[in-house]
Amino acid sequence: MSLLPEHLKYALSHEWAQVEDDRIVRVGITDFAQEELGDLVYVTLPKINQHVRANESCATIESVKTASDISSPVSGEIISINQAVLDNPEKINDSAYEAWLFCVKADDLADVEKLLSHTAYQAMITA
Repeated sequence: MSLLPEHLKYALSHEWAQVEDDRIVRVGITDFAQEELGDLVYVTLPKINQHVRANESCATIESVKTASDISSPVSGEIISINQAVLDNPEKINDSAYEAWLFCVKADDLADVEKLLSHTAYQAMITA
């Protein structure tokens, strides 16, 4: 398993969240999730301006093994998506913490405080 970035927050459903300026939260899937899924072949992402709710499915990632729903860790409006992962889903396999999926302008950053720290997430995936 790769190094787990300490500056990120983690959802129980294996998404990572990085808080940026002006309530922007960048979202991707963890290295653990991409390892479990295997070789990724297809990604669907939410639409720009779509309102998403915390912990509700808004995207899908398909691998040679299975398909998995991706949830937003925070409620808010989608302000950008990563076209590069739509065109080349394997970028997520190559570098899960650089190949973000979408950015959400959070309705309330309190959602982020409900997420796991890197140590809590590490404990969960190694239990």
